[in-house]
Amino acid sequence: MNNFTEVSESFSLAEAIKEAQRCLNCKVPGCKKGCPISNDIPEWIAELAMGNFGNAMTIINNRSNLPAVCGRVCGHERQCEGNCIRGKKDTAVQIGKLERFVADFDAEAGWRHENIPEKTRGKVAVIGSGPAGLTIAGDLSRQGFSVEIFEMEPEAGGVLMFGIPEYRLPKEVVNREIKKIENLGVKFNLNTTIGKDFTVDKLFEMGFDAIFMGTGTGVPKRLDIPGINHPGVRQGIRFLRRVGMFENGYISRDEVVIGDGDKVAVIGCGNTAMDAARTALRMGASEVTVIYHRDIDKMAALKAEYDDAVKEGVNFLWNTSVVNVEGAEGYKLKSITIKSGDEEKVMPLDNLILAVGSAPASRIVDSTDGIETDERGYVLTREFPYGMTTRKGVFAGGDVANRQATVVHAMQDAKKVAEGIAKYIDAIKMMESIESFD
Repeated sequence: MNNFTEVSESFSLAEAIKEAQRCLNCKVPGCKKGCPISNDIPEWIAELAMGNFGNAMTIINNRSNLPAVCGRVCGHERQCEGNCIRGKKDTAVQIGKLERFVADFDAEAGWRHENIPEKTRGKVAVIGSGPAGLTIAGDLSRQGFSVEIFEMEPEAGGVLMFGIPEYRLPKEVVNREIKKIENLGVKFNLNTTIGKDFTVDKLFEMGFDAIFMGTGTGVPKRLDIPGINHPGVRQGIRFLRRVGMFENGYISRDEVVIGDGDKVAVIGCGNTAMDAARTALRMGASEVTVIYHRDIDKMAALKAEYDDAVKEGVNFLWNTSVVNVEGAEGYKLKSITIKSGDEEKVMPLDNLILAVGSAPASRIVDSTDGIETDERGYVLTREFPYGMTTRKGVFAGGDVANRQATVVHAMQDAKKVAEGIAKYIDAIKMMESIESFD
């Protein structure tokens, strides 16, 4: 099944308009309340229903820098669509597919909607180009700030590029959204690692007024299971990253490790676990089993992602734990021992994938004075200006500050941090002008 073609199909033009016309344009729209970034959903759907695609895109751009991404990977069933009034008696309006349609249609048309202001308000460095970093860059660039992104990978996009599989989020879509951010005047510095190539102090010396850390959580959490450190045990986020690197031509097939005919198990039941399981099948695994220590109704994954995994042949073991890992030579396992209730049994296995969460890397914190973290390594931030760390002028948001969630939740947090950065820079510029006047 190694086919990474996008699974979900787009609306046709006629289908999109017909679906948009189902919207009731509620006076108190539950869909907007359910959207973490408060997208003006009824407004742009009304424009779409009348065939005003450019107007719809303009309204979306007011709140979202990544509509083609959000239209594909947001948890619509728990957010906008889950709060759609039509869903109470009928079927919710398919808001995600409509947003995706508008973004894709707009990109193909090549329309331009914005007059970008001169970059005279201040200079901001953004570390990391995932959803949070791109949101910060887009929002501040639109407000007249000069923004540069520093990304350690050879391509921008972070988790969007190397963490979400191609069949859910095509890389051409990510590249298209990044190009939109670039067209706002944002500069991208790739293959550049802060804490190694540059320090935070060096960035301030280069004239940046504020710095945003959007580096995510790159260090996988470990489980206390005998044999868990065997090389045949893969970390979910690293496995997905390696597949993404392979698909983009940066590493060889052998470096992915999981291959044809392998029996694979995944510990965990969030969306990363679903992605890892479905990707393992696409890389040639003959059998993939998700092992979760709780019931199905406690899983963190979206129901739609679970349904797709089942449809593709992923097996599930509920209320089951792995209690031992038996390794073989090289990168292969021999077996794992699983326990359900009082019963234990040995399960032959080639590879085990852990999808149980991750923690922040410490490279930036260790190379910078004044940035404090909690006992788990998450960066501490304040409420005013929102997102600023204990180091003046350094801000953080999303996963690295332990505000973990989905792509759109990272965007939600980043929008608040962008406001905090703008207020901070405006304040210091005002103080500088007062001091120069004196």
